[in-house]
Amino acid sequence: MPKLRLPIPFGAAALAVAFAALLPHVAAQAQENDTLAKIKASGAITFGYRESSFGFSYLDGNLKPVGYSIEICNRIVEAVKTELKLPAVEIKYQAVTSANRIPLVQNGTVDIECGSTTNLVERQKQVAFSPDIFRYNVRMLVKADSGIRSIADLQGKTVATTTGTTSFRLLREADKGRNLEVNNLGGKDHSDSFLLVESGRAQAFVLDDILLAGQIANARNPKDFIITGESLRTENQSLMLRKDDPAFKALVDRVVSGMMKSGEMEKLYNKWFMSPIPPKGININYPLNAETKEAFANPSSKGI
Repeated sequence: MPKLRLPIPFGAAALAVAFAALLPHVAAQAQENDTLAKIKASGAITFGYRESSFGFSYLDGNLKPVGYSIEICNRIVEAVKTELKLPAVEIKYQAVTSANRIPLVQNGTVDIECGSTTNLVERQKQVAFSPDIFRYNVRMLVKADSGIRSIADLQGKTVATTTGTTSFRLLREADKGRNLEVNNLGGKDHSDSFLLVESGRAQAFVLDDILLAGQIANARNPKDFIITGESLRTENQSLMLRKDDPAFKALVDRVVSGMMKSGEMEKLYNKWFMSPIPPKGININYPLNAETKEAFANPSSKGI
């Protein structure tokens, strides 16, 4: 009696073919998310940098990216060289904005963003973060003679925020039912937002107070501006990297936490926020606050 050959159900066969076709894509996706493997294969790493986050990540007089965040990323590269046993790793630079920084990390254009990004739990659905490298308060910058000193004083005014930041949303949340009527004007970067106030097109600029301090320090007439008003929220800045890449995140966490525990991070902070910095030799003069001291004492990438 001949043996019966039972056909594979069409659905199962189709599924097997589809799975086989998917395997190369899955492997490629895994490779893309493996930053250390990518660096080893290419011999290079790409930093995302900001053009005007003074102190953190900005362009010096030679249009070279410099700053506190950039130096931390440089320390990470040294650890990568040791980990991969590479004599050198080329550092490439890619300018990012508040609007495009997350997509550029996600799609692999940028390997680590060395800028001034807030570590939010909602953003952790898309990307991963280092331990906090700074904590600060979201407040507003105004002209010293404007008479604006609180959120209530913004009634009927125009407020500048940088596109892609959470600033205007925080302002709305802080309104707490007072039905504050304000117009929002978006700047493409922090310097652009500052110019909106300097030129009189906006009456206030809402952002992290440390970044506002950097804008004032670099203004033509710093005494014309002040940081004022109640804090809209205490936030935290971190380096940003791809999600689902545990090996690279572990290395980043080890380097950043080590710098904090050794005291190197505080020395780096003083270099960029309490000393004259390029290109104009201006001192932002923003002493280490209690929130950042806590971040250094207890490194965390938990987010808010």
